[in-house]
Amino acid sequence: MDFSQYQKSTTSVWAGETEPTANGAVTTPIVRSVAFSYHDLDEWHNVATGKEDGYIYSRNSNPTVHVLEEKIRILEGAEAATSFATGMGAISNTLFALLAPGKRVVSLKDTYGGSSRIFLDFLPRYQVQVTLCDTTDFAELEAEIAKGCDVLYLETPTNPTLKVVDIPRLVAAAQKVGAVTVVDNTFATPINQNPLALGADLVLHSATKFLGGHSDAMGGLLCGRKDLVEKVFQFREINGASLQADPAYLIARGMKTLELRIERQNASALTIARHLKAHPKVSDVFYPGLETHPGHDIAKAQMSGFGGILSFSLVGGYENVTKFLPKLKFVHLAASLGSVSTLAGPPRTTSHVELTEAQRKQLGIPESLIRYSVGIENVDDLIRDLDEALALL
Repeated sequence: MDFSQYQKSTTSVWAGETEPTANGAVTTPIVRSVAFSYHDLDEWHNVATGKEDGYIYSRNSNPTVHVLEEKIRILEGAEAATSFATGMGAISNTLFALLAPGKRVVSLKDTYGGSSRIFLDFLPRYQVQVTLCDTTDFAELEAEIAKGCDVLYLETPTNPTLKVVDIPRLVAAAQKVGAVTVVDNTFATPINQNPLALGADLVLHSATKFLGGHSDAMGGLLCGRKDLVEKVFQFREINGASLQADPAYLIARGMKTLELRIERQNASALTIARHLKAHPKVSDVFYPGLETHPGHDIAKAQMSGFGGILSFSLVGGYENVTKFLPKLKFVHLAASLGSVSTLAGPPRTTSHVELTEAQRKQLGIPESLIRYSVGIENVDDLIRDLDEALALL
């Protein structure tokens, strides 16, 4: 079915689910079977070798998982998609499938802590050349790409400082040297941003976050050019970081309300960011929807909404962070984001817990920073909660 003529809210519900299901079920069945049997050996062989559609073994593919893969493929406008057990499974498998000794990856200093760990610790062990640039110094990024680049890895908006990267500009630089551009679109979601339409080759999601939306299932997704997705799929197939049917079902179910949740979270995050910007006990607010944000114009050009996450720093540094966060009533102090309930925490226990304080400082992440992932609660109640906690400082 061609969904190009339909809106994303309709696509989120119906993509991957237009074919009749067993016994006419109106929700996707959870297929837990490990293996799938065939009476005809020729058909079995054709499916196993990819000549015909079908399922052989759930480490490779599964009917329930396929529904989720189709949803993200269609929402992102991709040729193909595959899935992983976690978001980090998606990131690590993609990087290791595309890179090899002697290859070079160019990326940002402001990527998620797990991604940073791969760039700083793991890839160099395999003689992969890694260059991390100042995130918003696009001229530096272009210069490093021009020196030779096999993979350009971007994240925008970044976690947790909400910096914005100019995707079309950097894609153009990557294309000149034949580099593959990979974009982590977790913060934006396909509702707010579609990197493939901006020229990227591959798009990654930690499906655990906004896509699932309920903090009850883990998964990762990759979509984009068919040849590249197949290359990563073959790597994942053997390395075994496969997504199982139960979390795939939960994530696909969560995606049916994706646009509704994102629209609410976009609006609430902008309202809260503007409120905190004027608060005397808040030293800085990081949110691309603010006109004062350095990347606002770029975000406005390549995003349809600014997302449900903001970060802010408190006057008084980390000491006040430890006093402030426990006073919040409508926040889970937890290391995740993108849920229906508001989640918050400092980078030292959330996005960059894997790094030392010195490494966080090197990446420009202050200890006074709080990442605040807005849920779907009433925004006035959230603002009142923030104000009451700030008043105690």
